[in-house]
Amino acid sequence: MSHDALFQLGMDLEAHPAPRAERAAGPRSTTQTEDTIVAPVPARDADDRLDHFIEKQGIRCAGAHLIIDLYEAERLDDLPYIEETLKTCVEEAGATLLHIHLHPFEPTGVSGVAVLAESHISVHTWPEAGYAAFDVFMCGDAKPEKCVDVLERAFRPSRTAVSELLRGREVA
Repeated sequence: MSHDALFQLGMDLEAHPAPRAERAAGPRSTTQTEDTIVAPVPARDADDRLDHFIEKQGIRCAGAHLIIDLYEAERLDDLPYIEETLKTCVEEAGATLLHIHLHPFEPTGVSGVAVLAESHISVHTWPEAGYAAFDVFMCGDAKPEKCVDVLERAFRPSRTAVSELLRGREVA
């Protein structure tokens, strides 16, 4: 991946030395330091992985990826509330939280991710439009569908649209 692509992704370029001319100009990283939650995950045998393949609807797959759209939703600019809602999603789905990173935007909006041992939950909000986009991807024994009820209780949308993708269906 090129240095420009890493920069656009907001990745820390310090770990990936740039050409001499770019180093002389100083670092170009947009990485920010923010409070994070990091939970240690217990060591497991290969047969006891949290992110193991599952069978769903008679199909062997890596897991279910839910695309959840909330319309005319509330509290979409309340970062602490969104963080607590993500924690509730993780807990009710039976997943393992590794890290949460949320970023508030000016004048409004929040984007972020909860990184899980079983994959992730991401969020992007547009409070001015009452719209929020959530991606919930979980492998193993986690129950991503439980997140739909949590999100509806928390943000009280007038309408919710959910699509499901079974990821890794073609892995041998």
